[in-house]
Amino acid sequence: MFYYVLKYVLLGPLLRLVFRPRIEGLEHVPATGAAIVAGNHLSFSDHFLMPAMLKRRITFLAKKEYFTGPGLKGRLTAAFFRSAGQIPVDRTGKEAGQAAIREGLGVLSKDELLGIYPEGTRSHDGRLYKGKVGVAVMALKAGVPVIPCAMIGTFEAQPPGKVIPNLHPVTIRFGKPLDFSRYAGMENEKAILRAVTDEIMYAILSLSEQEYVDQYAAVAKAEEAAAKVEKERKFPRMPIS
Repeated sequence: MFYYVLKYVLLGPLLRLVFRPRIEGLEHVPATGAAIVAGNHLSFSDHFLMPAMLKRRITFLAKKEYFTGPGLKGRLTAAFFRSAGQIPVDRTGKEAGQAAIREGLGVLSKDELLGIYPEGTRSHDGRLYKGKVGVAVMALKAGVPVIPCAMIGTFEAQPPGKVIPNLHPVTIRFGKPLDFSRYAGMENEKAILRAVTDEIMYAILSLSEQEYVDQYAAVAKAEEAAAKVEKERKFPRMPIS
């Protein structure tokens, strides 16, 4: 119930007023039945904007940290995600990926919409990164279509570290459903999973027109952070007297 209060009374109207998002291709999202909506992930605001614009309820697999953050902000964030019925997923440990897949399949088994960001984390620089194969596993096991989705402008509206969003035009663009029934029963073949995931990412890329990086976003972030530490070690800032 609180999900619909947020969507139609509290949060949804406010998001429409502030961002005035342009919606394209909404007809590609099925009115009934299970499906996966796979999108790029540029901003924290993505979690709110896309669900608010869809006619159907969509359940996202959200990272566990959104439910365990410290302070008032952390408690408010956790309360929102729980009230909206989003599912916390632990992204660390050997069983993390399998647990996320089980949760996602549970949503799809109820003929609902499942939202997922194949990159696994937000883009730190606005580019589109390599997708993880979990989305392919779920699509093949559940036998459901995948609707590619592109969030455009949300990186500029709320880049990493920005708490209060900027006023910036936002477009949410849905593509035609991708049918992978030709790969039924092949969800354990690594080459097939990679091919399906890459096809999904290419569809997202075609919609978003981002620059593509053939590397996992988490790896790119870690390398960038390590390079920054190394640079500071070699060239430490001199104190200003």
